[in-house]
Amino acid sequence: QVQLVESGGGLVQAGGSLRLSCAASGRTFSRNAMGWFRQAPGKEREFVAAISWSSGSTYYGDSVKGRFTISRDNAKNTVYLQMNSLKPEDTAVYYCAAEAVFGPAVGDPSEYDSWGQGTQVTVSS
Repeated sequence: QVQLVESGGGLVQAGGSLRLSCAASGRTFSRNAMGWFRQAPGKEREFVAAISWSSGSTYYGDSVKGRFTISRDNAKNTVYLQMNSLKPEDTAVYYCAAEAVFGPAVGDPSEYDSWGQGTQVTVSS
């Protein structure tokens, strides 16, 4: 199973930026997608973005398109989430997830086998 460690969360004012990192170890390469999800108090886990390790293809949730960018560094086994133009509604715990198939269901959290511990992002108004 893949082990995932997130970092980079924190407190930022609306309009600001943060970059999250997710370092992966123990990759099996059998399933190619890495993803970011978020969960705010009292709400369901929401898909944010996903990327293919091999092709670099990306996919975004509607609420973050044009503001967030997912990228990967294969040499470091690390995936990043650059978050710009942050809004108070982006406040949530952000989770990194691994070992999914990069396809039509990449936004479904049940498709992922491994999860990080989460990192808190708080956007003040």
